[in-house]
Amino acid sequence: MSSKLIVVTDAQQQQQQQQNLPKSPILGEPICVYHQVEIPTSETDNPIPRQAIFVEDLTPTLQKLLDESGMVNGLLTVISRHTTTSITINEWESRLTQDIAETLLNLVPPDERSISPASREGVTYKHNDIHFRPFCDDSDSDDSNSNNKKDSEEAQRCRENGWNVDDPVQLQAWREQEPINSHSHLLSILAGSSSESIPIVDSQMVLGTWQSVLMIDLDGPRNRTVGVQLMGYL
Repeated sequence: MSSKLIVVTDAQQQQQQQQNLPKSPILGEPICVYHQVEIPTSETDNPIPRQAIFVEDLTPTLQKLLDESGMVNGLLTVISRHTTTSITINEWESRLTQDIAETLLNLVPPDERSISPASREGVTYKHNDIHFRPFCDDSDSDDSNSNNKKDSEEAQRCRENGWNVDDPVQLQAWREQEPINSHSHLLSILAGSSSESIPIVDSQMVLGTWQSVLMIDLDGPRNRTVGVQLMGYL
């Protein structure tokens, strides 16, 4: 049985009544809620971040939030809160997830300096030149006291997040915790998008028989966070 959400203006409703036409469905109370949800890694044997690729099925989590909300018709939007994860809709099957990981790593292999077992000799990315960051440096010097050092948007974000990168000690500490993960950022652009929106009809997500809402972790394994907004009618 198919169903669809119809929005009717007052003028259209009055015209229907005058013409004795069937009335459109009456919408319930509006709802708009947001959840921030932690998605634990499915890796249990060796949950140490090693820039591996993992595919997590978000569908059961999203359906649970939908059921709890009581929303009947509307739209569910899920958004990644990371720059090294992607959201996509595809089939959830274990061997396919292995194919996804292998294909992506072949498309954009990790830097030779990466801790990833798939790192490839001769492959380097500018984002991974951490000894130059977070400043714009006109020279090839990695001296944090260089006169050529210029401020950057990244340096500003570091300060906003509690890193005083103007202090040599904190600058070094920031650089030491930065991962060699440029390939993960690039893959997040190719692997899907930062969000997906799914229509809700009769309290169910409108998905195909083999479709699931997936999160691809491109710099895992680690616990991740997604935002989920439900907007529609009860």
